[in-house]
Amino acid sequence: MAKKSSKSLAMIEKIAKGLDVSKQKEQTLLEISSSEQEDAKILTLKRGSWSGKEPWFVLDEKQKLHALIPIEALSKVMENLKQMEEEAFSMKLEKSILQQLPIDFQDVWTVAMEEVQKRKSKDIDFEKLVRKIKKDHPNLFLDLRDLYLPEGVNIMQQFE
Repeated sequence: MAKKSSKSLAMIEKIAKGLDVSKQKEQTLLEISSSEQEDAKILTLKRGSWSGKEPWFVLDEKQKLHALIPIEALSKVMENLKQMEEEAFSMKLEKSILQQLPIDFQDVWTVAMEEVQKRKSKDIDFEKLVRKIKKDHPNLFLDLRDLYLPEGVNIMQQFE
């Protein structure tokens, strides 16, 4: 069991370093153990203090590591994850649109967002979606075939 405990402590050190609370005096480590009452457990302070900085690390009876954080911190994490998800969504859609050479990016974006709203699905193949929009609304995209000039045609003649 000491092996599992040292493994958990190494994990705490790694996590704490990433959270910028790597100084040992700043870390609070708690241990959960059984009590005589079936519906109660004993929480023992193993390192740090009860007023130590969050997160508090908790080892359960099976030496599984947990973290306790204030609800405000959890809300902030969830908010940041949602924002990152939205940014990733936007970047993927933007990339897919730009690959198809839009004439007016914003018009294509608007049509794409309407399609996304209709589908209400998390798993969207953006490239497939934009190809469908290009097929349904070809006027929103450049067609390189329209830019091709037959052999022997002088582009300067077009402007004379």
